[in-house]
Amino acid sequence: MTISPDRLYVVSDPIFEEHRCRGYHPERPERLGAARRGVEQSGTYAVALAARDATDEDLRRAHDPAYLAELARLDGHYAALDADTYLAPRSVAAARRAAGATITLVDALLGDAALTSGVALARPPGHHATREQGMGFCLLNNAAVGALWALDHGVSRVVIVDWDVHHGNGTQNIFWTDPRVLYVSLHEAPLYPGSGAREEVGQKDGAGFTLNVPLSEGATDAVYRLAFDEVISPVLGQFAPELVLISAGFDAHERDPLASMRLTAPGYAYMGTALSRVAAVSAKGRVGIVLEGGYDLAAIEVSLAATIQGVVRGDSPAIDGEVSAAHQAEVAAAKAVAKRWWPGL
Repeated sequence: MTISPDRLYVVSDPIFEEHRCRGYHPERPERLGAARRGVEQSGTYAVALAARDATDEDLRRAHDPAYLAELARLDGHYAALDADTYLAPRSVAAARRAAGATITLVDALLGDAALTSGVALARPPGHHATREQGMGFCLLNNAAVGALWALDHGVSRVVIVDWDVHHGNGTQNIFWTDPRVLYVSLHEAPLYPGSGAREEVGQKDGAGFTLNVPLSEGATDAVYRLAFDEVISPVLGQFAPELVLISAGFDAHERDPLASMRLTAPGYAYMGTALSRVAAVSAKGRVGIVLEGGYDLAAIEVSLAATIQGVVRGDSPAIDGEVSAAHQAEVAAAKAVAKRWWPGL
């Protein structure tokens, strides 16, 4: 049976709505409604998949048993891991289902050669959750759990491209010494959580397999295009991933209230297209989009729609505009660091 290229898997679950703070919090259930509207706006046909819970084995690949035991102790209660990271009575269950939703998506992508892209509309988000603790709105590291599941099920190399405006310190921590996963982050700096310097490249066997591209405030679509063209796409071409995962935060959008970047929908479409081209060469087209941050609802909607269009259709509009001297220098500096491990740059 031939499946239209304008279809993609969508994994979600009603339990994600039950992760809700007693007062206002920017990481709120309404974000999921915006993401669902983004899928609809993309013009693709959603092939729905039912999320499953991540098992203890799934979670132990990414997280320390002591941290998982602490989450189990807090399950069913209102609590806080830190000043930013809340738990409601169903939050731990939602987090386990969110990690499982990413596995569900990865499993489908690896098993169906005809349908090669999809999105996990899951929350709470994950990329700040380290091996030993949750933080920054995140409880379990969904993308990391999905990547490690893939590595245990026949895949040799996974790339996680994280374009959330905040550095994914948790994902970096989990894969710091692991050469099977190339972790790439574009993020605003300085900004929470304060990690993600260019010189943070991994250690031991993982040295060179963390690629950070910190950018100062005000970076536009043209700056992100430059970073992809000069650094990220060439490195990914050399790494030749067998699965592409996107930690898709949309808080670098110009409307977002928690950061100071200037991305718009065409920038997200450009990045999605760039990753689809990488996936077409080495990953049988397999691209999984995993929802991370993003706190303006309109921005989430248009940004996810554009990302999907880029990934599924290769809809990449021309990106115009000048790149400031400061941003040019930042991209060049990231390229210089990457060249130590990726000499083809």
